[in-house]
Amino acid sequence: MTLDTAYIRGSMAAILSVLQHSSCPQNIAFHFVASASANASLLRATISSSFPYLKFRVYTFDDSFVSRLISTSIRSALDCPLNYARSYLANILPLGVRRVVYLDSDLVLVDDIAKLAATPLGEKSVLAAPEYCNANFTIYFTPTFWSNPSLSLTFADRKACYFNTGVMVIDLYRWRAGDYTSKIEEWMELQKRMRIYELGSLPPFLLVFAGNIVPVDHRWNQHGLGGDNFRGLCRDLHPGPVSLLHWSGKGKPWARLDANRPCPLDALWAPYDLLQTPFALDS
Repeated sequence: MTLDTAYIRGSMAAILSVLQHSSCPQNIAFHFVASASANASLLRATISSSFPYLKFRVYTFDDSFVSRLISTSIRSALDCPLNYARSYLANILPLGVRRVVYLDSDLVLVDDIAKLAATPLGEKSVLAAPEYCNANFTIYFTPTFWSNPSLSLTFADRKACYFNTGVMVIDLYRWRAGDYTSKIEEWMELQKRMRIYELGSLPPFLLVFAGNIVPVDHRWNQHGLGGDNFRGLCRDLHPGPVSLLHWSGKGKPWARLDANRPCPLDALWAPYDLLQTPFALDS
């Protein structure tokens, strides 16, 4: 997970939910990635004080790695360099770490994360994620992209579907072997020259991986609970079982609870909220 002051409250809730629903919490190790400009010692102390027995490390992510490549998107929060850290996990984490579960900070688990971590990746897949083939894939890219045959043919031989990068199982050995960070950066460099998408860190992942991932059951990503990227309206659960609740979108449950304007499903996040009292991490 990434770790920053704006989302620390969500991160703490996510950690608690993972531990509470794990059959062997002592086997779980957390890898947190924080911006090099953040107060890493304060973030580390915040985690340690709430989870004194947690096995974890905090790694620093140099924003300059990616700042030059970021294009403005439809929501300013999506332009934070730390959103792009997931593309650099193979560079940041120790070489001995083979498989990781990447999780966003605005979610809680209600099932054992070991089941998700054990997702079979087959003989050559690099990552697994919940896939949504009913979504309109074309909306994630601009008319400029689709009208250029040399670009749109990227998906010609792939059954490309939208997938959510907030929940992923990644084989870092295979990632490094395929140099996928460079492949993502190449698309970001093109985006700086000609606008081919609008949505921050997601489209480069789709360009590189869509149609070539292992699909994960949708129960592991009941997403969109934060509403859309513009208004953050309340949403209901999707049909089917639930193992993970994800407040992707503009509205975050801690902000709505603090404003005394919660959505009904925010009540499912509230029991994991460890920082209910006014909390000034920046002070």
